[in-house]
Order: sequence, then structure tokens, then C-alpha cells
Amino acid sequence: MATEQELNKNNTTLKEFQNLLDQDFKDRQVKENVIIKGTVTEITKNFIVVDCKLKMEGMIPIEEFKNDDELEKLKVGSKIDVYLERIESFKGEIVISRDKARKMKAWKKMESVFESQGEMTGYITGKVKGGFITTVEGLPCFMPSSQIDIRPLKRTDHLMNVPIKVIATRIDKNRGNVCVSRRAVLEKSKNAEVTEALKNIKEGNIIENATVKATTDWGIFLDINGVDALLHVSDLSHGRVKKPSDLVTIGQKLRVKITKIDEKTNRVSASIKALTEDPYGSIEKKYKIGEVYEGVVTKIMDYGCFVKIEDGVEGLIHNSELDWTNRNISPNKVLSVSEKIKFKIVNIDKDAKRISLSYKAILENPWEKIRDKIGSKQEIRITNVTDKAIFGELTESKLSGMLHYKEISYKENVEDLKKFKKNDIVSVKILEIKDDKIRFSKRALEKDPMDWFKNNGKKTGDVITTRIHEVLKTGVKVSIDKDKELIVTIKKVDLAKDSTAARPEVFSQGNALDAKITELDNAEPMRLLRQERDRRIAETDWWAGQDLTMTQTQKDYRQTLRDLPSTAEPKLDEQGQLTNVTWPTKPT
Repeated sequence: MATEQELNKNNTTLKEFQNLLDQDFKDRQVKENVIIKGTVTEITKNFIVVDCKLKMEGMIPIEEFKNDDELEKLKVGSKIDVYLERIESFKGEIVISRDKARKMKAWKKMESVFESQGEMTGYITGKVKGGFITTVEGLPCFMPSSQIDIRPLKRTDHLMNVPIKVIATRIDKNRGNVCVSRRAVLEKSKNAEVTEALKNIKEGNIIENATVKATTDWGIFLDINGVDALLHVSDLSHGRVKKPSDLVTIGQKLRVKITKIDEKTNRVSASIKALTEDPYGSIEKKYKIGEVYEGVVTKIMDYGCFVKIEDGVEGLIHNSELDWTNRNISPNKVLSVSEKIKFKIVNIDKDAKRISLSYKAILENPWEKIRDKIGSKQEIRITNVTDKAIFGELTESKLSGMLHYKEISYKENVEDLKKFKKNDIVSVKILEIKDDKIRFSKRALEKDPMDWFKNNGKKTGDVITTRIHEVLKTGVKVSIDKDKELIVTIKKVDLAKDSTAARPEVFSQGNALDAKITELDNAEPMRLLRQERDRRIAETDWWAGQDLTMTQTQKDYRQTLRDLPSTAEPKLDEQGQLTNVTWPTKPT
């Protein structure tokens, strides 16, 4: 029978064994899908046997080590990291992976480096659509073609399977996608170099040897001691430049001035014209508005022509200033590039560096001549016939005007337009010229039927006998003379004293009808009177524009002209000219 001392000793041993067993079980309670430490216990032809302090050992296929140089160093007793997939498979075995452990560690490192935007070493191992497969930390990543270099590369063979520095630009762990960029590393390095180089360049510096790297339609790219700079086309010259490539060649050295440095983007702007005097600074001293000068046509646009006045100075002749007769004429029909011409300066805007020119101003103005021919007989060539009017140009001066259908004949019938067609020559009378627009009349050359009243001594209030020409719902038309050239409408309300008794249907065509003259239209003579009055007032408008006050005689003259329509009784002679008007004498 055991003594008490022996029993106590046995109990202590049991407790120690229990503690060791509990600790061992505690060590073996490991979660799945984590990286754990394992010890190599055996290396076979096909497997690496690893003890992970679980209920049994695990085996890793030898293929997971073939691309790892640690296989050569691997031996029994080596400690390695493994990925625990299953503690117990359907076979009762643990499932571990060296490859997945390596990938998990790579993902953790990738995420850490991505957050800090640090650089990593990778290898371009293949080419796919849109980019390249790049292995980084054992992970296959995608590099777009645009991210392999700062500028597009025609060949990439020299970058295959060699170590390159990249930066992760996008990570999607759920899908296992990583995008990397070599370009970002190069730009980062270049920006650092540019930042350092920019310390030696300041705005206002004059660079003697800026090198032309490339040209475009909108400027020139320069290399200034390792710093890229843009020489915009507008900074090449004070004048107009068609193509920068016409002025420089690749590799050429230029003298430029630094005009702007953007520290945020490291962009540098340079200028050549800043080194020369601005010709517009003294432009108003050299050239005067209204004076005539010579220049060479440099460019023709849809809206006008550019003319070189001197080096760095150009002016624009707008379409409206090319021709007196056609404000919208095509510039190509008037001038040509390289043609030497005379012109008159219309306006100078020094601040905007714009000079407006006129070509037609040096030509004879046909409008000045035609204004003296108001009321005269002329011939026009029809250029267009619309539903309301005829448009034509004077055969003598090519000035255009309009003949309204009411001015074709005294019948004022729109159907008369059908008698005319394009290119017909028609005799007309110039009625009016206003704002460079001419109004013609054909009927003004004919006998006015209204002369019947004057020739027969008829006046307002007289009763005359007429003949019913046409019966209308709104009244009747009656012929005044026997030739039926003078047709007048009597409104329905004027057919009887009582409006309820006014019934046009009781009248028949050809019946005689006595009617009283209520009004005789004197509109044409009065219109011509006002037209001539306005012309004479316009001749003296400069009086009112002078600094000196007008004399009383001048004021009285202008006032008399204004009052003429209310005092005169104008008439027309047989030639349609204004008569029976006494004009005041113009003060000298």
C-alpha cells in the first residue's frame, strides 16, 4: 500500500502532465486561412513534409518550391511559413500551402506599399491586349501600354524579364487584380530632376541656347538645360505666324525669354517676341486714321483679308470694306495673297492690337454719284424676282435696289410680277436712296391717272359720274375716266347715308353712278418734298457738330426747311419732277 508521500508525488506528476497536455492542445488550436510556422521533417521526391504542431503532419507538393531558390537551402529542421487551408480534410489530413502563404504575404506587402505609394521591383513576363503582364512580389499584375514609359515606345523588348521599378496604381483584392505603372516612377524621378533644374531658372531670365525638340501647329517645345518649355505660336512674333515649323528646325538653338513658371505643374513658358520692341507701342504716332498707306495681303479668310503693314503689324479689311456695291462679297474675288495694295486706315485699337482697314475707301464711291440722280430715269438688270418685289442692279453703276410690285404700275397688282424674269432690262425711276438702299419705280415713268382730276379741274367736294367696274362684298370699284385706267373703290359704308341701306349687290357692272370726291391723294409730291428737305438739312448737320454755336441765320435756315411740309403745296411736272416749292437760300 502506497504511502501518503508516494501518493502526493504521483498527484504532482499527474498535474504537470495535465498542464503539458493542455498547453499542447492550446498550441494546436489554430484557425484556418492563416499563415503559421512549420518545421520541415522530411524531403521526398514529390513532397515536403512539414510539422505544424497539429494532430498530424502536412505535405506540400515539391512544385511549390521549384521557382523558389530556398529549395536549394531547404533541409530537415528548416522553419518555413505555410498557409493553413484545412485543419482536417475529408481524408482526415491537414491541408497546407507554401505558394498561398507566399502570395498572402505578397498581398499584405502590396497593400502596405500601395498606401504609401512606394516603389516595388517587378518583371515584365508577357504581353497581352492593351498592356503587359508584370510579376511583382510573386503576384501577376497588369501594366497598361500607356504606363510603360513617359512617351509611347515602338519597341519594348529591352524591358522584358529585367528588373524594373513600378508603383501600384489600383488594387482589387477580391478579384485579385493589381495595376502597376512604370511611367509613374519615371515621372516622379523626372519631376524631381526638373524641380532641381528649375532652381536655376527664374521668370524674366534670357536663355541663349534653348534647343528645339518638337514643333506643332500651335507652338514649339524647347529643352532648356533639361527642362521642357513651351514657346507658343503667339509668342514667336508680334506679327502673324502661319506655321512654327516654317521658322525653326529640330535641334536649332533659340534665344528666348522665360515668361512664366508654374511651380505646381513644373510647366515653363518662353517667348521670342518678348525680346523685341512691341511695334504697337508707337503705332498711333506712325499711322493716322483716314490716311492712305501700302501693304501686302498675307491671308484671306471668309470674313476678310489680313494685310501686312510692317513687320509685326497687320490690319484687317472686312468684307464690308472691300466693295461699294456688295457688302458680303467674297474676298477672293477682290484680292489675292501676296498682292500689294493701297488702303485707308479706318480704326486703330492699340490695346487690342487691332487695325481696321478699308480697300473700297480708295476707290471711287458710286453712291456719291447716284445720289445726284434721284428722280432720273435709269435702266436696271433684274437679279431676282420674289413674291412681293423685283431686285435689280443699275446697268451703269452695278448698285442694287428694289422695285416693289406697287411701283410697277398704278394698278398696284401683284400679278404684274409674273411679267418679269431674271436678267431682264427694265427702265425705272430712282425714287429714294436711304442707308445705301435704292428704291425704284416703273410706274413713275408712266402717265399718272390721277392727272385726270387736275386736267378736268376737279377738286375735293365735286360730284362726278362714274361707271361700275366691279361689285365687291365690301363695296364697289368704279372707273373715273373713259379709258378705265383710273379705278377707285367706294366702300360699302359710303354707298348710302344710312349704313343699313348700303347694299353693293343692288349695283351692276356698267351702271352709271354719281359720287362725290372726298379726298385727292397728294402723297407723291409731298414724299419727294420731304426727301429733298432731309437732304438739305443733312448738308448742314456739321454746323451743329462744331464747337462754335450756330449763328441765328443758320438756325433760321434749318427751321424753315423743317416747316416746309406744312406750308408748301408741292406738285409734279410732266417729267415727274418736283415743282411749286420755294426753297430758302442757304447761308454762306
